[in-house]
Amino acid sequence: MSSRSTSRKPETRGDRVQKVLAETGFASRRQIDRLIQAGRVVVDGKPAVPGSRLSGDEAVFVDGKRIRLPNSQPRTRRFPEVLLYHKPTGEITARRDPEGRQTVFESLPKPPHGRWIAVGRLDLNTSGLLLFTTDGALANRLMHPRYGLERRYAVRLRGELDPRQLAALAEGIELEDGSARFESIEPVGGGRANQWYEVSLREGRNREVRRMLDAVGITVSRLIRIAYGPVELGKLARGRHRPLAPPEVGALMAAAGGEVHRQSSK
Repeated sequence: MSSRSTSRKPETRGDRVQKVLAETGFASRRQIDRLIQAGRVVVDGKPAVPGSRLSGDEAVFVDGKRIRLPNSQPRTRRFPEVLLYHKPTGEITARRDPEGRQTVFESLPKPPHGRWIAVGRLDLNTSGLLLFTTDGALANRLMHPRYGLERRYAVRLRGELDPRQLAALAEGIELEDGSARFESIEPVGGGRANQWYEVSLREGRNREVRRMLDAVGITVSRLIRIAYGPVELGKLARGRHRPLAPPEVGALMAAAGGEVHRQSSK
């Protein structure tokens, strides 16, 4: 009895992303190549790479704008679930508290599957933007220092920063767990006793903003996180939540994976 080989060549589906996007009339293949190299084309939440192939039912975004593909098919789920929550002061970022204090998880809706994972933390007296996802891998990428997602805060200070303090905060402050610095710090108004500033940094160490300002002799009287990567708190009321729309999730995923793409293309 003779044996017959059953090995087959791997199936290649779809056309290259450059060809598909060019056929939509969005841009020429050469222009699309440049957009891909710059990390501005996102396919199903991940930066596209040259040679990626599309079957026609992917979610494709260029600079955050959805591109409708020919023969696209509806799909039930394209992105992980991500929830934006406006944390009030007085809630702790934990699933349960031995002291019986209110936790952020008590204020969240039931997830469609799995469980909510907090993307970082906000301390008891800090309010503002807090992200949750059911995707553990995405949560890890969003928190990992390697990707350096910017965190922006509105901070009210007792007093005003002088030039020496501003320079120190921009150049680096030595804390007990290492050096820390603000990426930016801008005054945004205030009165005689209190001044508001908008600050940003690219890591999420415990109480880092408060400790940095305390190190230069300034007391924080209020701290609100207003943005995490490309996601902004906006006008969402305290204690309220909303799911992120697919373009927002795609932008967030691209921000978490963009550095890997740029490094691998060198």
